[in-house]
Amino acid sequence: MASSFLSFSLLFISLYTADGFQWYYMNRCVFNSTDPKDIELISSYYYNKLECTRFSSSLGKFVGYTEYGVKNAEAWNNDPSILAQWRGEKERYCVNNVGIEYRNAVTKSAEPYVVLSSTTPSGGKHSAMLVCSVFDFYPKKIKVSWLRDGKEVTSDVTSTDELADADWYYQIHSHLEYTPRSGEKISCVVEHASLREPLVTDWDPSMPESERNKIAIGASGLILGLVLSLAGFIYYKRKARGRILVPSN
Repeated sequence: MASSFLSFSLLFISLYTADGFQWYYMNRCVFNSTDPKDIELISSYYYNKLECTRFSSSLGKFVGYTEYGVKNAEAWNNDPSILAQWRGEKERYCVNNVGIEYRNAVTKSAEPYVVLSSTTPSGGKHSAMLVCSVFDFYPKKIKVSWLRDGKEVTSDVTSTDELADADWYYQIHSHLEYTPRSGEKISCVVEHASLREPLVTDWDPSMPESERNKIAIGASGLILGLVLSLAGFIYYKRKARGRILVPSN
C-alpha cells in the first residue's frame, strides 16, 4: 500500500439562497501510511461550485485560485492566529483518525472468483488460447499462473495489469496460447492474500454449456415427440378394437 494514497473527507455546506448552495468547504486527509510525515490535510473552500481557496498542511498556508480566493488567502495568511489554528488541524483532524482508517483499508480483503474461457488467438504459432479472468479481489497484489499436466507454464503466457474497478476491487486477465494435446490437464492457479491456499481452476475442454443446452433441448424435444407418437398409436389401437365390423354384400 506504500505507493497508494488513501483519503477520507468531511464536508460542510452553507445554504444562502433558495436556488441552492453558494459556499461550502471540505476537509480531506490524504495519506499512504500512519507516519505524520506521510499525512496531508487539505481544506478546500468552494464558492458557486468553484474551488476558490485551499489550505494545505504541506505548504502550511492558504492558496487562492480565484480573485475572491486570492483575497481570502492573503488575509488569512497574514493572520498568525488563523495559520496557527489550521496548522494544528492536521494533528487533531487527520493524525488522530488516520490510524483507524488505514487499518480498515489494509486489513480488508475480498476473495477472487475465476472464470476460464476459450478463444481463438489472432495469429501466432498456436491454435488455441485460454483466458483466466479473475474478478473482485482486494488487495491489489495477486499472482496468476498456469499449470499443464502439473507443471508450471512460463512461455506463451501474457497478462493484463491489475485493473481497478473503482469500487476497491480489482480484476486481471491472463492468456495462455497453446496447442491442445489429447488427455492433458490445464489449470489456472490464483494466489492472493485473501486465500488460505492457491485457488486452482481446471479447464474443462468438453463442449461449451451453450452447445450442451442446445443438445439437451433437442433431445428433450425428440423424447417428447416419441412419447406423443406412442400415446397416439396406443389410442388408435384401442379405438380400432372397439369398432364393429359389418360384412359388405
